[in-house]
Amino acid sequence: MSDLEPTHPFQFHNFRAYWVCRLAVTLAQYAMLIVIQWQAYNLARDSGMNVAEGSGTLAIIGLLQFLPLFILTPFTGLAADKFDRRMLGLITIAMQLACAVILAYFSMTGMVTLPILFGIAIVLGVARGFAGPALSALSPNLVPKAILPTAIALSSISWQVGMLVGPAIGALLYAQEPALPYIVAAGLFVIAGIALALVGKVPQPAMRADQRPIGAIIDGLRYVIRNKMVLSAITLDLFAVFLAGANSLIPVFARDILVVGENGLAMLAAATPAGALVTAIFFSFRPLKTQVGPKMLGAVGVFGVATILFGLSTSLTLSLAMLFIIGAADMFSVYVRQSLIQLHTPDDKRGRVSSVSMMTISASNEGGDAFSGSLAYIIGPVGAIVAGGAGALVTVLVWSRIFPVLRTTKSFDPPEHLIERQSE
Repeated sequence: MSDLEPTHPFQFHNFRAYWVCRLAVTLAQYAMLIVIQWQAYNLARDSGMNVAEGSGTLAIIGLLQFLPLFILTPFTGLAADKFDRRMLGLITIAMQLACAVILAYFSMTGMVTLPILFGIAIVLGVARGFAGPALSALSPNLVPKAILPTAIALSSISWQVGMLVGPAIGALLYAQEPALPYIVAAGLFVIAGIALALVGKVPQPAMRADQRPIGAIIDGLRYVIRNKMVLSAITLDLFAVFLAGANSLIPVFARDILVVGENGLAMLAAATPAGALVTAIFFSFRPLKTQVGPKMLGAVGVFGVATILFGLSTSLTLSLAMLFIIGAADMFSVYVRQSLIQLHTPDDKRGRVSSVSMMTISASNEGGDAFSGSLAYIIGPVGAIVAGGAGALVTVLVWSRIFPVLRTTKSFDPPEHLIERQSE
C-alpha cells in the first residue's frame, strides 16, 4: 500500500455506511433482548414460579433463538455466498423491524404473554441466522486486506457500543414505559436499513456454476474442518462461552441475588460490553501483531476466572468489575478469532465459513443461555455460573493440547498458498 492510498477504514464510504448499519442493528437487538428477557422472567416470577423455574424460562428464550440458527446454518451460509449479501441484510432488518413493532403494540396494550415472547424469539433467531453470515462476509470486501484487522476492530466497536448502550437504553426506557424500548428499536432498524442501502455495489466472487447446493455446503464445512487454525479458533469460543454464560442470568441476579432492580439491571447489562468496548478501541489504535494464538488462550483463561468471581459475588461493585473483565477478555478473544478467520479464509468461501462461525457464536451465546438457565434450574444460578467458569478454564487447557496451532501461531498472516489463491 502506497502513501497515497487510504490507510484507515473510515476513509471508505462503503465501510462507513456498513459501520452505521451494524451499530444501529446491534443497539436495537440488544435493547430488545434485555427487555424480552426481563419481561419473560418477571412474567414467570409473578405467575408464582420460584427463582429456579424463572431461570428455566430464560433457558427457553435462549433455546428458541438458538435452534433456528443451528438448523438453518448450512443454508444461510450458502445464501450469503450465492445471493446479494446487501439484499439479504435488508430482508433480515425488515424481519426484525416487524418484531419490534409487534412487541411495541402488545407492550403498549399490556397484553404481552410468554407465548408471544417465545414466538418473537424464534423469528429473531431466523433473522439473525441469515443476517450474520451475509454481513460478516460483506465486511472484508469493503477495505483493502492490509487494513482489515483495523476494520475488524472498528466493526467490533460498533457491535460492542450496541451491546453496551442497547441494554442500558432498553432497561431505562422500559422503566418509563414498557413499549418505549421497542419503539426506539424500530426506529434504529429503519436507520440500519437506510445505511445498508447506501452501501455501494461490493465485489462478490461467483460460486462455481457446476457446484450443487449440497456440495457447496459440504465444501464450506470441509474447509472449516481441514483448516486447523479456523477450526480451533471457532470451537474454543464455542465451548468456553457456552459453558460460562454469565450474561444470560443477569435478570436473576438483578432481581433476586443483588436485589438492584431495573437500574441495576441496566448497569449489569452494560458492564460486559463496556469492557469489550475499551478493548476494541485499544485494538483500533494498537492492532495486535505478535503471539496472537497464546494471547487468545490467555484471554479465555481470564474470562473463566472472572466468571467464577462474578458468580460468587454478592456486591454490585464487584459484580460490575468482574463483568467488565469478562467483556474485555471476550473481546480480546473475538478480535483474534475474527481476524484469523477472515484472513485465513478464501473470499469465495467466506459466507459459508462465516455461517459456521455464526452458528458456533449462537451456540455459545443463545445455546449457552439455554444451558446456563437449565443448569441454574438444577443447581441454582450461583452454582451454574461458578461451574461454567470452571468449565471455560478446562476448555483452555484441553484446546491448548489438542490444537497445538493455537500455541504456535505468532501473527495473523495467512499461509503462502492462501495468499496466492486470494490474489488470483
